[in-house]
Amino acid sequence: MGRTGSTLGAALRRVLGYFTVSALCGVLAASLLVPAVAGAGVALRESVTMFNNLPAELTVDSPSQSTTVLTADGKTIATFYAENRVKVGLDQMSPYIKDAIVAIEDRRFYEHGGIDGQGILRALASNLTSGGRQGASTLTQQYVTNVLNESLMSADKGDRIVLNGQKTIADKVREMRLAIELEKKYTKDQILEGYLNIVFFSRDAYGIEAASRHFFSTTAKSLTLPQAALLAGLVKSPSFYNPAVHPDNAIQRRNQVLDAMLTLGRISQADYDAAVATGVELAVTPGKQGCAGAEMAPYFCDYVSHLILNNPAYGVDLASRVRKLYRGGLTITTTLDSRLQAAAQEQVDATAGANPDKWGAALVSIGPGTGKILAMAQNTVFLPEPGKFDTQLNFNVDSKDAKGNDLNGAGGFQPGSTMKPFTLAEWLKEGKSLAETVDASRRSYPLDFKWKSSCGKVLGAFNTKERNRGAADDLQNNDAGYYRKMRVDYGVYNSINTATFAEAAQLDFCGIQKTVDAVGLHSGLDNAQVNMHQLGNLLGAIGVAPLILANAFATFANDGTYCEPVAIVEVTDAAGKNLPAETTSCRDAIKPNVARGVNSVLQDVLKKGSGVYIKPKVHSSFPVAAKTGTSNTNGATWVVGYTSGISTASFFGDALEGQKRPGQNVTVNGKFYKSIDGYMLAGPQWANYMLQVAGLYPAAEFPPPPESMTKKPDHNE
Repeated sequence: MGRTGSTLGAALRRVLGYFTVSALCGVLAASLLVPAVAGAGVALRESVTMFNNLPAELTVDSPSQSTTVLTADGKTIATFYAENRVKVGLDQMSPYIKDAIVAIEDRRFYEHGGIDGQGILRALASNLTSGGRQGASTLTQQYVTNVLNESLMSADKGDRIVLNGQKTIADKVREMRLAIELEKKYTKDQILEGYLNIVFFSRDAYGIEAASRHFFSTTAKSLTLPQAALLAGLVKSPSFYNPAVHPDNAIQRRNQVLDAMLTLGRISQADYDAAVATGVELAVTPGKQGCAGAEMAPYFCDYVSHLILNNPAYGVDLASRVRKLYRGGLTITTTLDSRLQAAAQEQVDATAGANPDKWGAALVSIGPGTGKILAMAQNTVFLPEPGKFDTQLNFNVDSKDAKGNDLNGAGGFQPGSTMKPFTLAEWLKEGKSLAETVDASRRSYPLDFKWKSSCGKVLGAFNTKERNRGAADDLQNNDAGYYRKMRVDYGVYNSINTATFAEAAQLDFCGIQKTVDAVGLHSGLDNAQVNMHQLGNLLGAIGVAPLILANAFATFANDGTYCEPVAIVEVTDAAGKNLPAETTSCRDAIKPNVARGVNSVLQDVLKKGSGVYIKPKVHSSFPVAAKTGTSNTNGATWVVGYTSGISTASFFGDALEGQKRPGQNVTVNGKFYKSIDGYMLAGPQWANYMLQVAGLYPAAEFPPPPESMTKKPDHNE
């Protein structure tokens, strides 16, 4: 058959299609108007019965919505979404967008009952004469399609979605049947609202609110006429009419929408003339997904996301919790204070800005008495960026939570001498005085040394020379002049290792263990107990996360009451229903008088002890206590300090290599350090930060310890 025959065949197919659709329209009309007319033909009755027996119930669930993570003061940290959507009511949409979408997509929307027979015949006639493929789906039918597709996407069945060009006659008939029933259940405005909230505008914008924000950095309620017309035209082909990629196509389509609005009397000629004279004036706000696109605090964001994903309250398994986070439209209000976060980020960046050797700097703050995490910062970027120190590991938190779930933390760092206050706490708990003298000249303890352990646990020897037969590694102090007798408080605020061991030699190690456990200290790698019967842990040999250390010190600031760290204070779903958040759980951990005794000594760290060289002198600005710390190889250095309002851990060191690199012969910000110590980099980082933020959480004077703790006992020299 030649070309003429081919053309004739196409014409015949269109004619047959005409009669097919006409018959279908007859069936639909009969089902709507005369479903039980007596005497109707058998074929018609059977067709009506078949149509009426099609599934008619459509479950209209709330479409996938974006989850927003907020600071305590209401600022956005990050947004999570599978589909970037923010649901709004019809009264929160510009009248222009409502009129525009009806004018271009379904001008008889307020007249038909879900399907438009006139529209079908009009489209068919156009297709017969032009050979094109004009559609005739009403807004209600389009809404049905979007609802069905959204249900499949939410159930991770996106591969089962049938696109418009692939639909069979059966698909279309089912769609029509559902549209008719939907119109019986919902008002026109409800359907229009649902449609405008669900429809796809671009990969970064589902629904009119997200589209308004994405393309014009405005809200759906504030859309101008040309903006609304452009977005209404976009839904026909979001790719072809994308104004950021094809502005000429977008203008042509927008003007078609404006023509339709003018024809229907929705706008005046003057409005039309002004709108068509407007160019594509975009103000694109790029989509920012998850913690990688966080507005601030990406590592805190990541920590919060893991708390949600690890919590069975948000779903029976990980997959369901992921759906809840990315599709559930949650509003997660956290404990983060945006003012503290900004100051913390500024300080870690300043401390380790020029840092080609990739040394880590971190700051984390927590509220004594509340457990609220107020700031969490480190000197890295979350995603790879040329010339930047990047990692997704969070320096401030554990690798895993208490149940073994991933937290994406670095696993902690050796706390060094920041562990000494916990031995001091046991010293005071056992009724001893800060004014007592201990012999800090002793540098080794033999295998048969009689350590006290009321719970029966065996301690090893610290004297490695005796243990290993030849290793010359006796107990060392940082400076040679401190191998002598000294007061206990003097030994602590000057951070003398031999003095801490001399204290421990008189104490029950089971008591030290209870103190360490009570303030929440544990291994940052696997949540294991910090075993204080391993003598090296008196000086911080096991890795502890900065958050956990800051919170342990917050117990001293809070008069001995320990509170679990919390990051989430409220979670609501898309309907405004409250979901489980974190609640602060507190317990008596240290006797108040013991905490006051520790506070009195740690205040002297900054005045005349190991932190005296920290600049500026924060102790003159507000009541503050602190402890410095440095690991054996100088690969981890610290200052952990607190007021009664804020407890902060400041870290500088080898954050990614497990402190394998010694902190010696190090150049940071152009300055060379033969060996780094806690007061050198972590110290100023902590002090500068605390000077900025301490006033935001007013600090009271620490109550003094009882006189019995500071009085020199009669038996002591």
